[in-house]
Amino acid sequence: MDPRFKIAHREALIGVGLAIVHFIWWFGFAYGLGSAPVEEYKYILGFPEWFFYSCIVGFLLVSLTVIILAKFVLKDVSFEEEGDQL
Repeated sequence: MDPRFKIAHREALIGVGLAIVHFIWWFGFAYGLGSAPVEEYKYILGFPEWFFYSCIVGFLLVSLTVIILAKFVLKDVSFEEEGDQL
């Protein structure tokens, strides 16, 4: 078996794991803090607290995590067959 498939499988699992963690983060803050009556909302920078943490902070954390993963964890793999020459 080609070792590139092992690398691709591992990196796909990392991507799916990151998507699941992001969804849990978003869902937890959006429905956890957002389920209170509107009169009880707290605001951060003009946004409801639930929106700020679920959408703004969550997006920034996931973006930063993707950048770190791309730089230090994911590998650059050639799509060319080992025997192909130009």
